[in-house]
Amino acid sequence: MPSLDGTARPDRRSDPEPAATPHLPTAGDAPAESAAPPSAPPPAPGDGSGDGPGWLAHHGPGLAVVVVGVAVSYGLNRLVPAVSALTIAVLLGALARNTGLLGDRVLPGAKLATKKLLRIGVVLLGLQLALSQVLQLDPGVLLVVAVTVAGTFAGTVWLGRRMGVRPGTTLLVATGFSICGASAAAAMDAVSDSDEEDLATGVALVTIFGSLAIVLLPLLQHPLGLSDTSFGVWSGASVHEVAQVVATASVAGPAALAVATVVKLTRVVLLAPLIAGYSIVRRRKGTADATGKRPPLVPLFVLGFIAMVAVRSSGVLPAAVLTAAQTLTTLLLAGALFGLGTSVHLMSLIRTGARPVALGAGSTVLAGALSLAGILAFT
Repeated sequence: MPSLDGTARPDRRSDPEPAATPHLPTAGDAPAESAAPPSAPPPAPGDGSGDGPGWLAHHGPGLAVVVVGVAVSYGLNRLVPAVSALTIAVLLGALARNTGLLGDRVLPGAKLATKKLLRIGVVLLGLQLALSQVLQLDPGVLLVVAVTVAGTFAGTVWLGRRMGVRPGTTLLVATGFSICGASAAAAMDAVSDSDEEDLATGVALVTIFGSLAIVLLPLLQHPLGLSDTSFGVWSGASVHEVAQVVATASVAGPAALAVATVVKLTRVVLLAPLIAGYSIVRRRKGTADATGKRPPLVPLFVLGFIAMVAVRSSGVLPAAVLTAAQTLTTLLLAGALFGLGTSVHLMSLIRTGARPVALGAGSTVLAGALSLAGILAFT
């Protein structure tokens, strides 16, 4: 309302009420309940976290496809034993992915299969070798194996650096070509910084050059003057996959096949010290993985592999159990490599250029030359 002097006077009825004085707690007051921290929202259905229906919906389609792929790969291998079930599996996975038969929905389950089945398969791989078999070999043959594995690995790493090949690809090619092909490359991938493209390239090169060895090595036996036993040693010491070794050496007869298999399995047992040694070097350098954690001193699956070699060497397992374990190992590794195949992008492989192919060729020639020189020098 207006004042007597004509100026406006504020209407007290419209004044805001004074703010209440906050109550300060006293000693007699009961303590107030603390507000509960906000809880994390539950995972959305189908996001793949945790267990239950969400996990199954996320991974189930891929795991089901892997089971089908393993069955087809194993069946084809039974029809054509010269072609490894592992080779067929990775080829089928890549074919299904790149022809559009499989969509993105299968990738989580396939990736899970690659990681989990691979490590279990490598552990069971130890049951295929008894130390008594290794000790029965001539010391000269053991020296051939040691020189070939060490020389091929070191030489391939050196070649890869000189050629400018990606470090991850170089490492996996060196491991696969010096030890036991795709399974060795995949095992090294589990403890290194290599990615899916590196592994896909390494497995593809193992398949290509191992298949060429099946054709070319038997043609060279007689021109080189190798006996059947020496040819078996050469096959076992230089060819990449176990199945490829069997296919190569069987051309020369049962004597060559018997020694080739033992020589090859002797190379397989060197997988454990090679991966453990690489892991120790990474740990000493302080290299962390993608999660920021340092790599283990010795990977758990490598310890499992060594334990299985010890179990096989003890002789406590009957032949029927060993046969079943060998079949199971093949199925597990085939599942892992089928899952790997689904991550292969052919255009990405083509874009890698000729350098990885040249590295694979050089590594194959190096393994063949070192093992042949060792046979001529030490046996």
